[in-house]
Amino acid sequence: MKYFFKSFAFLFLCYFQTFGQSSQKLWYAKPAERWVEALPVGNGRIGAMVFGGVNEELIQLNESTLWSGGPLKKNVNPEAHQYLSAIREALLEKEDYSKANELTKKMQGFYTESYLPLADLMIKHRLTNGTPTAYYRDLDISKAISTTRFTVDGVTYVREGFVSAPANVFVVRLSADKSKQLNLDINTRSKLRIQKQPLSNTELVVNGKAPAKVDPSYYNPKGRTPVIYEDAEGCNGMRFQYRIKAVAKDGSVKTDTAGIHIEKASEVVLYIVAATSFNGYDKCPDKDGKDEKQLAAGFLTKALAQPYATLLKQHQSEYQSYFNRCQLTIKDTLNANTTPVPTDEQLKAYTAGRYNPDLEVLYFQYGRYLLISSSRPGGPPANLQGIWNKELRAPWSSNYTININTEMNYWPAEVTNLSEMHQPLLDWIQHLAKTGHETAHDYYRAKGWVANHNSDIWALSNAVGDVGAGDPVWANWPMGGNWLCQHLWEHYRFTGDKKFLAEKAYPVMKEAALFSLDWLVTNKDGYLVTAPSTTPENKFFDAAGKQQGVSVGTTMDMSIIWDLFTNLIDASTVLGQDKEFRELLIAKRNKLLPLQIGSKGQLLEWSKDFKETDPYHRHVSHLFGLHPGRQITKETPAFFNAARKTLELRGDEGTGWSKGWKINFWTRLLDGDHAYTLIRELLKYTNETGTIMSRGGGTYPNLFDAHPPFQIDGNFAGTAGMAEMLIQSHQDKVHLLPAIPTSWPSGKVSGLRGRGGFEVSMQWEKNTLTQAQVKSINGEELRLLTHKPVTVQGTNTTSVKTADGYLLQLKTQKNKTYLLTVK
Repeated sequence: MKYFFKSFAFLFLCYFQTFGQSSQKLWYAKPAERWVEALPVGNGRIGAMVFGGVNEELIQLNESTLWSGGPLKKNVNPEAHQYLSAIREALLEKEDYSKANELTKKMQGFYTESYLPLADLMIKHRLTNGTPTAYYRDLDISKAISTTRFTVDGVTYVREGFVSAPANVFVVRLSADKSKQLNLDINTRSKLRIQKQPLSNTELVVNGKAPAKVDPSYYNPKGRTPVIYEDAEGCNGMRFQYRIKAVAKDGSVKTDTAGIHIEKASEVVLYIVAATSFNGYDKCPDKDGKDEKQLAAGFLTKALAQPYATLLKQHQSEYQSYFNRCQLTIKDTLNANTTPVPTDEQLKAYTAGRYNPDLEVLYFQYGRYLLISSSRPGGPPANLQGIWNKELRAPWSSNYTININTEMNYWPAEVTNLSEMHQPLLDWIQHLAKTGHETAHDYYRAKGWVANHNSDIWALSNAVGDVGAGDPVWANWPMGGNWLCQHLWEHYRFTGDKKFLAEKAYPVMKEAALFSLDWLVTNKDGYLVTAPSTTPENKFFDAAGKQQGVSVGTTMDMSIIWDLFTNLIDASTVLGQDKEFRELLIAKRNKLLPLQIGSKGQLLEWSKDFKETDPYHRHVSHLFGLHPGRQITKETPAFFNAARKTLELRGDEGTGWSKGWKINFWTRLLDGDHAYTLIRELLKYTNETGTIMSRGGGTYPNLFDAHPPFQIDGNFAGTAGMAEMLIQSHQDKVHLLPAIPTSWPSGKVSGLRGRGGFEVSMQWEKNTLTQAQVKSINGEELRLLTHKPVTVQGTNTTSVKTADGYLLQLKTQKNKTYLLTVK
């Protein structure tokens, strides 16, 4: 049978005492009809999207290492480096942008591989024909557990699901409040090639193999097969296995190739485990792969050795050890949200203009939840969709797009006290640096390492495009590795981990700088510039009115290199080493093409005041120095004002992630009210998949970011932007409430982190700080900026008025907490 749900809010009114408004839950009064209405759970390895159906539940499954392909091929384009001098001649001497564009295509390699879906899990309830009542489903992000509840013919059925990180198992508990009411058929399907095998009456084992090659969904040349399974060398195409084990409290369980069949049970617990043969970015996943069968069997044995209650307790304890570190409350000063309303209905009302700080807090914490759920130490970094993907050929291959999106995924990691979740990216950068060393030599004949705009689990680093099919405006962008190096430095700045800086960060950063030193050339004015150079992913009109993408010394290129050199100069000073190299970087930094202001008062995106082909482009790459960089601040007023003008000209519209970046731009401009306007833009309800590159980005019913389609980076950017409204520390001081919006007059937050190793909790009233606590993790000197003077309890220390506010300077002791009061 099939049930249609028109409006369920009224069914829930009798429950509002139990299920009232909560900034810790996403909840709904009807099942998900679309993927962007389903609720995500995950542990960094296993991901699941829970639809919450009545007669048939659909749960879409992923495993974070399940990608197509294998290690990178050698000598893909051995002639690539030969075109570089001709490109530079066309750009620097002849300003022939068309010729440069065509030649730049010849420096491309293969496309990335694709992140793949694991399976669909279907749970069919053989119910009576009664109409369901009291339907409810939620995702409690404070506990990382999904619940579905409904009543049919006087029997209440409950499903609870969580993905345990300690046990690496997805657990689904099904129960009924009357005995022997569970009659279920549990089956699975996959878009990949699989074989099903009943291992016992209670266990179904599914073995499969990923394709050896999957082309991006946007690349479909005539006559080409986009998905290829066979690899004659026995290298590409990883194996995988998942297992489903049903443990029933009573009743009977039988398993065959059609699935698991349960009769007259009162409670059933499903244990779902998965593993792949992935054995590292540089090893063949087929012939040199891990034993995925042994891994999956081991996960299941470990999980079954513990009672359900123990698994649940361990899961929640481990998850909350991260999630509970940071809490945010924004007071609903209008008492506008006292009646319980499902999350999707809240989002619609918010889009229509309703005031709802609880929803904003929920979105903030949801970003943290998603990061904990999709990025865990020991696993791969979160990709374009975190770990949740249902498509065989996902949008943009669900890969690592490192001209903004991958970096954006990790903006909230350090500041919202989730430093461990940053580790997968920091580890993956080490792999990328190794493949990038080969790319630097093979494609550019340069020292050091380089990465362009796309990568994958195999750490691809070349410019993509199937050796000439990509548009250089997005494909040829050798600044991806340089940008990622910022994350290495920022991890040190927040944690103060000098061992990490010396052993992991500095060597990789230095090698990236060596590439940049080789890549830079001197223009006719004596400045160091990049050539060829693009600005993701915007174009300009040349003198003949033709659209062009390749030029010289774009602002983003120059800003990223300035950032890398500056971070390395600081790092070598901290470590007390490499003085000669530090002095070289200082000299070269002084010769970099400087920032420039255009005819409209805007920061130039290119080295010349070209006319943009799209003045409202979603990328605002030339403001990298404002955020996430530190080159543009109030201390550089001309460029600070030019950055503001740039944003005014670019406008507030954009894709979901673009709006997320703009929130962060406006917070760095210390304009909290405009940043808040962008929050409301980001949280604009949509339930359409939309078209690629649409300006209509917003938020789906399940609070996933709508590019559209879904990209998780917008969620992370939104969370990071809200944190930046409350605390900023990029200028070597901890600034409290730097961009607090008028719409957040009263609130409190705990557990935010500032660079230098400081953990901050604070309260504010009438948009003004009332008290704060600062814990010094490393015992460094605290430089604290506030809008009102503060004193330190137990000391005579007080803040001093400056042009930017009141500055407190305090020598701290390691692990000591300091209470600050406003004078």
